Amino acid sequence: MQDSNTEHFIARAAEFFDQLVPVATDDELFAAGYLRGHVDLAVGTLQLTEQPFSLATLLQQVNDSLEQAIAQGELNATDELLVQDIWQRLQQAA
Repeated sequence: MQDSNTEHFIARAAEFFDQLVPVATDDELFAAGYLRGHVDLAVGTLQLTEQPFSLATLLQQVNDSLEQAIAQGELNATDELLVQDIWQRLQQAA
């Protein structure tokens, strides 16, 4: 359950990731897939609460998840930059 802005973001995010597939480099595809996993995890986690959630809450959840993963060393420096770049592009596009 979420407001229309949140629903719009979730739909645009899926489109954004799908549109990258035919044009992205292998490294960009890895970073986009990695980020998509974090977005999907955040959406799923918030949906499990069965409470309405805002776009701000979703964005914060993704940010927190990414920060934790980076702090745990899941990405090398190059991949981290790519993930952060795609995350910024996604937020601007959606």
